[in-house]
Amino acid sequence: MRKSLIFVLAGLIVLAASAYATTVTAEEFRRMGLQPPKQRVESIDFELQDLSGATRRLSDFNGKVVFLNFWATWCGPCRFEMPSMEKLYQRFKAKGLEIVAVNLQEDRDSVEHFVEEYELSFSVLLDTTGRVGATYGARSIPTTYIVDRDGSVLAGTIGTREWDTEEYIRLFEKLLAE
Repeated sequence: MRKSLIFVLAGLIVLAASAYATTVTAEEFRRMGLQPPKQRVESIDFELQDLSGATRRLSDFNGKVVFLNFWATWCGPCRFEMPSMEKLYQRFKAKGLEIVAVNLQEDRDSVEHFVEEYELSFSVLLDTTGRVGATYGARSIPTTYIVDRDGSVLAGTIGTREWDTEEYIRLFEKLLAE
């Protein structure tokens, strides 16, 4: 009995240590050019239409790590980073990554054409009034937030990134292992 208890305790310690090892620290986010909040911040839920006309809420993606990106079709940096976002999504969607790309104040036809041209398969929502973008402080685009499975904001950044580099892949592997 005592050996069984020791074995179980040892297993729990190993599990706890491995869970701790996958936690992404504030310093790791900073090294990657992402700014973590100073204290826990809940994401602000919103409701927007997707390209099919269905209403989607940010909270629909609870339980997944959400890559929340604010963008526009005319934005050169946005055009640059979209292919790398698609590659990141293809690599990690089965592991719980959801990309939610919120287009700011453009018509559905322009956005649909862009999505087809770039062969994007992740969720694209239409913020036709710019209200959601303003709520999230997206004064400059692209603006991106990483939202944890529980809806808390882990980090954010303004500006373009190549999201499919080995450094970002390792970061998302850690985030999705948690």
